[in-house]
Amino acid sequence: MASTNSLTLELESQVCAPHMFRATVMDWHTLAPKLAPHIFDSAHLVEGDGSIGSVRHYNCATAMPFKVIKTKVEFLDVDKCECKYTIECDGIETSTWNIKIKPKANGGSVAKVECTSKGVEGKDMTLKTKDFSIDMFKDSTTDMFKTVEAYLIANPDAYN
Repeated sequence: MASTNSLTLELESQVCAPHMFRATVMDWHTLAPKLAPHIFDSAHLVEGDGSIGSVRHYNCATAMPFKVIKTKVEFLDVDKCECKYTIECDGIETSTWNIKIKPKANGGSVAKVECTSKGVEGKDMTLKTKDFSIDMFKDSTTDMFKTVEAYLIANPDAYN
């Protein structure tokens, strides 16, 4: 029987919410291969303009248990820094991500990331293969956010 796994992360950042949202959500397909080449070989927008219904295609590096990941934007509110998207990839039947990035009083932000995924029976790679545990999944998500944060701190004019 295929498993269903959920995770929720809260990630604090020194970077303001709109900049983190634009970098981690709106333009991740551009930044991912540059900032995380160990995870993504390449990525591009294949359908739409980044708004609801848009599809992004990511070619994964050998560190990932998937070769290709496709994401589809299901909900997007740029002003509130909120989105929901679904992921398609080998071994996962369904995967839904909700991201909300809220401002903090100090000028930084806090991102709440919620993910629910269900594996494909017999090919279940959802968050629990021996090479890709749920802890590794949390760590990689946290590392990607922190990498974007470091990039934005080093490049303060990016995503203004």
